[in-house]
Amino acid sequence: MELVGEQDHGYRFGNLRLNGHSQIRVHTGIGHDNRRDFYQDRRAYVWENTDDTATLRNDHRRIVDAERWGRRGH
Repeated sequence: MELVGEQDHGYRFGNLRLNGHSQIRVHTGIGHDNRRDFYQDRRAYVWENTDDTATLRNDHRRIVDAERWGRRGH
């Protein structure tokens, strides 16, 4: 699975399998992955606080889910 922002900052998950209605949190910073939290291990922010969209794609590059926030997210 891969998570991509509007600026094409992508993060590819290792062996991650999500069941329907599962939730995880993806952090830009440095940390240790666990069941609920995944860290991109970047030192610079890649998400816009005012507005952005995160798109989750499967291994076939098909959109699984998208989350939009900010001005365009309303």
